[in-house]
Amino acid sequence: MRLDEETELHGKRQSEQSSQSEPAPEGLASRRFQGRVAVVTGASRGIGLAIARRLIAEGARVCVTARKAGPLEEAVEQLGGPEVAVGVAGRADDAEHRSEAVRRTMETFGRLDVLVNNTGINPVYGPTSSVDAGAAAKVFDVNVIAALSWTDEVSKLGLGSREGAAIVNVASIAGLRPSPGIGVYGASKAALIHVTSQLALELAPRIRVNAVAPAVVKTQFAEALYEGREDRVIEGYPLGRLGHPDDVAAAVAFLASDDASWITGQTLTLDGGVGLAGGLG
Repeated sequence: MRLDEETELHGKRQSEQSSQSEPAPEGLASRRFQGRVAVVTGASRGIGLAIARRLIAEGARVCVTARKAGPLEEAVEQLGGPEVAVGVAGRADDAEHRSEAVRRTMETFGRLDVLVNNTGINPVYGPTSSVDAGAAAKVFDVNVIAALSWTDEVSKLGLGSREGAAIVNVASIAGLRPSPGIGVYGASKAALIHVTSQLALELAPRIRVNAVAPAVVKTQFAEALYEGREDRVIEGYPLGRLGHPDDVAAAVAFLASDDASWITGQTLTLDGGVGLAGGLG
């Protein structure tokens, strides 16, 4: 096969993958998480579900959480059923839910190696100066305080007792620079990015802590940022498309794996190059 034919074929495959809503990773040779166990919060759909799917595809068993039991049960079935996944429904900012999720993980799978803090909310849109104080507090409770509390819970109940322990926080490019309309959300993600580096310092060498900061990813959560004007939004992305949940999942899997064993306290930007063009600011 000529190089130009191979490049064209690769591009076609990439295009086909990006047009699907939630493709399962196929052809993965790596088993980086064989025998390991992860907790992924906010994982009934979108980015969280893609992360859980990727970790399982590489050998992990996973506990997934989300607020609603029905969608969570469906997610467990999609992931392969109870042999590889267990679902625990509840609110990320509820202490009893966190305790139950970690307890169920240990009872079901016997160990804990990875935590992915993916849960995030954004119930407010508009000028930051006029935001409702209660709504802003809720955003920080879920997006920042809950991540801290999950970290404390897993640290007390098994994470870090074996080599290779890792935490990956799902932040946002909005936490790196101002973004119109989502200032409070961005502020919470900026706090999460700082928390990531702070925890990395405090938990080393037992546990590595890193984060990813995606730009607009095609999920239900982010629909307001691109729905009805996707072509126009894409114009700002040098790589010519919005993100896909699997793009984030691949980065999270890397940071959680031993391939990143000398990386901690870092935030990996996943933005399709939009930051190079000054987008989302």
